[in-house]
Order: sequence, then structure tokens, then C-alpha cells
Amino acid sequence: MTQPAIPPLPHDIGGTGSQRELVLRVMPMPADANHNGDVFGGWIMAQVDIAGSVLPARISRGRVATVAVNEFVFKQPVSIGDLLSFYASIVRVGRTSITVHVEVIAERNPANPQVVKVTEANLTFVAIDREGKPRVIEQHA
Repeated sequence: MTQPAIPPLPHDIGGTGSQRELVLRVMPMPADANHNGDVFGGWIMAQVDIAGSVLPARISRGRVATVAVNEFVFKQPVSIGDLLSFYASIVRVGRTSITVHVEVIAERNPANPQVVKVTEANLTFVAIDREGKPRVIEQHA
């Protein structure tokens, strides 16, 4: 018996021209969920923060810190056993800061595969030096 293929997802988020990149994949475990088997929103937020920092750290060539969570939307619950893929794209690069859009896609139910967007967020990171002070991103130097 052939299983249905998981549909491909578009790489251009909202027609912005910004290519999205897979930056993290993780499967939540029982310790990450409540007694009903729903994964804690705070756990998902922490994973989004990690995933969101990947591109800014690469672009700024160094340390970054989260300075704002501009938007965070939980679209569907996440369950133990869902395979989560975190896609990030750059929204804006400023003199010392970078804003990123993160989408979280869940692959669930291996017997009858489904792919759903469960979360999306916009976060802003600032490039920082060893003392934790903002630093200019090289392309703006």
C-alpha cells in the first residue's frame, strides 16, 4: 500500500522574495507536554527563539540576542510525536538588528501523513559584542 506523499511547502513566504530556510527540526517528548499530551506553548516559544537566532547569527557573524517578539501566533496545538520543522526568513536587516519570520510546520500521523502550520512568529535580534553591547552589522559598517 502506497502512503500519500507529504505535500511540498512554498519557499517564498507571503511573496516577500525572502527565501525561507529550514533551521531546526525537533520532536517534542513527553516531558514537553501537559497531562493531555499538548506541548507547552513556552516550550514551542523557546524552540522558535533558538530557530530564529540561526540566520541573524550567520548574517551578523557573531553573537545575537532577542530584543523583541513582535508577533507570536499559535495556530494549532502540537502533540507528542509531531515532527516539527522550523523555517526562518529574514524580514529586515538594520544597522544593529535583524528581524526574522519563523514558521513551524508539524508532520503528524505517520499512518495517514498530515502537514500543518502550527505556529508563526516575528522576532527581532540585535547583534552584540562580548560585553553584550549592540554592535554594527558588517554590511552596515
